[in-house]
Amino acid sequence: MKRSVIKPVLSAREAVSHVKKGAAVMVGGFNYGGIPYTLVDALLEAGTDGLTLISNDTAYENVGHGKLVAQGRVRKVIASHVGLNKKTGEFYRGGKMELELSPQGTLVERIRAGGYGLGGFLTPTGVGTVVEEGKQVLEVNGRKYLLELPLRADVALVRAYKADRMGNLVYRGTNRNFNPAMAAAADVTIVEVDSVVDVGELNPDHIVTQGIVVDMLVVKGDSYYASRT
Repeated sequence: MKRSVIKPVLSAREAVSHVKKGAAVMVGGFNYGGIPYTLVDALLEAGTDGLTLISNDTAYENVGHGKLVAQGRVRKVIASHVGLNKKTGEFYRGGKMELELSPQGTLVERIRAGGYGLGGFLTPTGVGTVVEEGKQVLEVNGRKYLLELPLRADVALVRAYKADRMGNLVYRGTNRNFNPAMAAAADVTIVEVDSVVDVGELNPDHIVTQGIVVDMLVVKGDSYYASRT
């Protein structure tokens, strides 16, 4: 997708039409905080399935992207924690869904590597454990490391606080979490915000994500959770 300087402000339904069946989708958030609830609800309404979900966790069965898992829309999960959503374990054990668990720091660094165009990185985390299985082990200065490969997605669903018309983003508190890394690591980045302001209204020192990686903006809806993030 060719990114324009002035970003379109779309309805959630229009925006998630860019998420196709079988797509790999990154969804920001950590537990309740920073999840793009309006976008996730629109994706549920669209009925899109066969997804690969890349997220820190799978939330809860009735919360955010946890509903995508619970309703059988997800073919594979790549996450660092899934214990709060009972359907994740149930579907995995039943052979209905693939699951790839990654240490949290490793997961976000893989996403960052994908966004920055890196070929991977070395980490000692997981050496000698099940995390090592299927991965290349390298020794540097007498210490063993795992080679972790970059992670990208077809679409990233991101939650920010405000955007300007060029797609520059600021975040609010801990809702920032995985969102900036994911914004840079997808072919299409869709951002849910509280409001969109004119260029020049954001304090440049507060901008975390530059508009060059953003494709479209959606103003949050009035759902219970969206109104509290």
